[in-house]
Amino acid sequence: MGILERFSDIIRANINDLLDKAEDPAKMIDQYLRDLTENLAEVKKETAGVMAEETRAKRMLEDNAADMEKYSGLARKALSAGNEGDARTFLTKKQQLSEKAVSLQATYDAAHANAQKMREMHDKLVSDIETLNARREMIKAKVAVAKTQQKVNKFSSGADKAAGAMDAFSRMEAKADAMLDQANAMAALNEKPVDEAAELEKKYGSAAPDAVDDELAKLKAEMGL
Repeated sequence: MGILERFSDIIRANINDLLDKAEDPAKMIDQYLRDLTENLAEVKKETAGVMAEETRAKRMLEDNAADMEKYSGLARKALSAGNEGDARTFLTKKQQLSEKAVSLQATYDAAHANAQKMREMHDKLVSDIETLNARREMIKAKVAVAKTQQKVNKFSSGADKAAGAMDAFSRMEAKADAMLDQANAMAALNEKPVDEAAELEKKYGSAAPDAVDDELAKLKAEMGL
């Protein structure tokens, strides 16, 4: 049975394992549904043919058994009528049918086994399709949420990098402030001490002599000197 070999993987296939190994479960479930639907149409057709063979083999076996019973009854009637020769002929025919029954039984057993396998494949396909259809939208929804979460994670990673950059700039700014403070301190240390007398000399030396004399006379007059 070529069909049995061609679809043997259907019985072994585990839908959950297939989905677990899929990189994109949403696409995988759609493709698997399409494949199963196509397989189901062919399996259904083949199953019907195999079941018909089983029915035919069973009918031939039953017809042969009925003929054996018929010739057994005829042999009894012949003996009752005192015709032993006729009875022997009927029993010989029954024996031939009995030998034929062995072959017919083997044929029926094989047809029954094949039909059983085909029914199992058919039933599994139907069950898998029903399971997939029931879980299809749920799986797609989960995949959509997962993809959105991946995008959010990428943006979060970008935000973390931006925060890191701000921290780095803050550290550089603090370092620049420290460098500036140090430079100002060094500049202050490098300045010469102020000579107060020299400063006063500049102040008074820059004033005009007449102005000083006038200011001094005014001050004496006010003091009565």
